Amino acid sequence: MKNFISIIYLLIVVSGSLSAQEERGITGANNWLNNWTEFMPSRVNYGEKVQILTGNISEDTILYKKHTYLLLGNVFVINNAILSIEPGTVIMGDFKTKATLTITLGAAIIAEGTSSDPIVFTSNNTRKKAGDWGGVIILGDGYTNKLGKSSVTSLYANIKPSNYKYTNFGGENVKKNSGFISYVRIEFAGGASNNSGFSNGLLLAGVGAKTTINNVMVSYSAGNSFGVIGGEINMNQMVSNKSKGNDYDFKYGAVCNINNSLAVRSPYISSIGSKCMAVSSYTNTNELDVTKKGTVVVAKNMTLLTDSEDLDYDIKAGLIKESIFIGKDTYFSLESSVVSGFNNAVVIDENIKINATNLSKIKLRNICFNNCSGNIFSNLNKGNTDLEIRYKKPIFFNDYSKINHSELFIDLSSNKKVDYRLRTHNMIAMNNVSEPAKN
Repeated sequence: MKNFISIIYLLIVVSGSLSAQEERGITGANNWLNNWTEFMPSRVNYGEKVQILTGNISEDTILYKKHTYLLLGNVFVINNAILSIEPGTVIMGDFKTKATLTITLGAAIIAEGTSSDPIVFTSNNTRKKAGDWGGVIILGDGYTNKLGKSSVTSLYANIKPSNYKYTNFGGENVKKNSGFISYVRIEFAGGASNNSGFSNGLLLAGVGAKTTINNVMVSYSAGNSFGVIGGEINMNQMVSNKSKGNDYDFKYGAVCNINNSLAVRSPYISSIGSKCMAVSSYTNTNELDVTKKGTVVVAKNMTLLTDSEDLDYDIKAGLIKESIFIGKDTYFSLESSVVSGFNNAVVIDENIKINATNLSKIKLRNICFNNCSGNIFSNLNKGNTDLEIRYKKPIFFNDYSKINHSELFIDLSSNKKVDYRLRTHNMIAMNNVSEPAKN
């Protein structure tokens, strides 16, 4: 009878919790990862290069599926030109010149693939590896909170002085449209430059809110998969796969809504100290324009996980760190998401005082924290239990569990049709439910 009463109580708690919760992690009636994603891009042969793209593109240009293109050196789309790319087109970045494609301020890109015919940016190296080429850079005239003129000059290898002017970004046009990008894969980018070390798979700097970014997959980037510097952008159904740097990096007053997106990390590929999500408003206060607002990130239905065969060992060996870093003077909201397989799930900058005002800017709600050694800490201070206690309150609907990924997600056995949606949507942590008191 006692067990029966406990089971009934659990069912009541689960039912009540579900009514207040939304579906967690990446979601959809069907697996939207099907067809257009590729989690093992090194095994794909994209054919021989045919057309070379080099120098500046100064007039409207179309890239056709019937050709394979080679980016040679730093290619800039300038003079308000529009670069259009047909579905199924393959563009290779030259590994010897650390090629980049930059959509400069005022120009635009229309790269709209389809789920059955995605556009692919990849490496021309015989043995492809992270950092073979630079990546795709889109520059707009949205605001940042940096002092003075903003530039990404340092990201380029062997840039000509005459091209410096094409690396500037930023302004006051927060609604600018820099184009449309959907069903695009970017592979083996983030290559080292002469100055800064690493670039990004896809960098959005000062990009305006009318720009459309959906269904983009960045795999094996040597730097960050996605970098967002300033601007205002919405991103949906993004995928970061085995990045060395951060999966999603937001800084310098970026305003971003990111929804229904995935990050898969590897303890043997991802760099120590890199994270799934890094949210900061500045690196150095000396470069901060205090009249401009800080970084704002609103994330929903995210799935952030570490792909590890021995999670406990990799954490003890120091190969797996935190999943999310929240910097000072930022606003961060994460809701209806899954964070699985990390040493600590969320780390808050040590310069953020733990008080009601600051915690009102950090919203963590309806999250499944699975297989994390710790959950929410202030700068890795394991003695700080206040945050853990706060976010375990029932009003936040956060759950804590220890479930293998093969049981947590629908299907991880198929490389082509891998499905990172939750196997069940009603998982409630049993250790958070206490037995009713006896009369």
